[in-house]
Amino acid sequence: MFTDMSRINVRGGDGGAGCMSFRREAFVPRGGPDGGDGGNGGNVVIETDPQLSSLIDYRYKHHFKAERGTHGQGARKRGRDGADLVLRVPLGTVIRELDPQTQTPMYEIADLTQVGDRVVVAPGGVGGRGNIHFVTSVRRAPAFAEKGEPAVDHWIELEMKLMADVALVGMPSVGKSSLIARISAARPKVADYPFTTLVPNLGVVRTRDGRSFVAADVPGLIEGASEGRGLGHQFLRHIERTALILHLVDLTGGYEDRDPVQDYRAINAELAAYALELAERPQIVVANKCDMPDTDVAIEVLREEVERDGHPFFAISAVTGEGVDRLVSETARQVLELRSQAEHENTRDTQDLSSVWENRRARRDKQISVAREDGNAWRVSGTDIERMVVQTDWENDEAIDYLQHRFQRIKLEEILTKAGCVAGDEVRILGYAFTFETQEEDVAPFVEEESTDGDA
Repeated sequence: MFTDMSRINVRGGDGGAGCMSFRREAFVPRGGPDGGDGGNGGNVVIETDPQLSSLIDYRYKHHFKAERGTHGQGARKRGRDGADLVLRVPLGTVIRELDPQTQTPMYEIADLTQVGDRVVVAPGGVGGRGNIHFVTSVRRAPAFAEKGEPAVDHWIELEMKLMADVALVGMPSVGKSSLIARISAARPKVADYPFTTLVPNLGVVRTRDGRSFVAADVPGLIEGASEGRGLGHQFLRHIERTALILHLVDLTGGYEDRDPVQDYRAINAELAAYALELAERPQIVVANKCDMPDTDVAIEVLREEVERDGHPFFAISAVTGEGVDRLVSETARQVLELRSQAEHENTRDTQDLSSVWENRRARRDKQISVAREDGNAWRVSGTDIERMVVQTDWENDEAIDYLQHRFQRIKLEEILTKAGCVAGDEVRILGYAFTFETQEEDVAPFVEEESTDGDA
């Protein structure tokens, strides 16, 4: 089954908790803290696989979670990191972040176009630090450790766009499937009724002189396809990556006795409406069914229109093979030329796109937003500050003191004051609530209160 669009929920593994431990050994009077760190959770990674041709693996299964990290132990033993979960997708897959409420795309994460391209779409939670990390000149025996960071799940969209050199486009029943069956080893369904082709078909075409290219037979388009009419609108995305368009026109007008020139104009209008760059894409116009009687006049009228637009024109018969060899030879020549130009303009090695995506994520994580809620309550949100809160052991006073110290280091008091927060207001982070008090009053900037907003 062909699937070129899917939405999945991905979640990295949770981080393991750090260990609070002290060395206890005979004849070692000052063993000190020796709690090890928790292991990091595994990442969910998406990687291209040239053996795949659709997203069928994600049609029925939509939730994917990586392995969690294990907890740290005494004697400075670090927990084991969780294993990454690698999801394989076809070449040409675009990954987008979805809005959690509306499920609409917000931004593009990555466009995977080469073999081995990969990107981390759901990082695992960071393992908590053991108590050996919190020793200072005044805190010689820290009796607390960090909890592991829970991973966050989110929805992403996978969209596959075929990686073909040539796209065959045209009205239904113009002979696209017949042509790709003649020039390649592809065997699409061929019948004498519209919309025989329901999914794109790929075929490798080889010329007599050893050149080759990949052609995609796209389901037939109709007028209004760019707005959702017919079946072809579902597959217009597959034309975007092609270097060349083979525009087939039925000289006989088909069942509806259409005008070939109007068909030619209508399809070009739909390509431009879907994406303006498609209208400017190199195009070869192919007049098919020239073996039918009384088509000489139609060929010359269409040729005149096409040459006025500056496109090459060929009259062929996909059934008898008339003119097909010349068409294939010219198509291969243009594909070779266009691909050579593209390689000079955009050359890169297979890469791990995670670094680019992680840099963007890190910038977003550091952002802190403050918004007034009901009355004198303020909501503080941001990935990094929320991570500090969830990794704190709220049953341990020393851990809470350390969290207050971290708030001071990121200058949270200044941020709240600038937003308009005053002493006595309530500050909410996740499911925890604090009373805001300034340093000028010689008290800690935050005093924990009972949570009033959601679960802790």
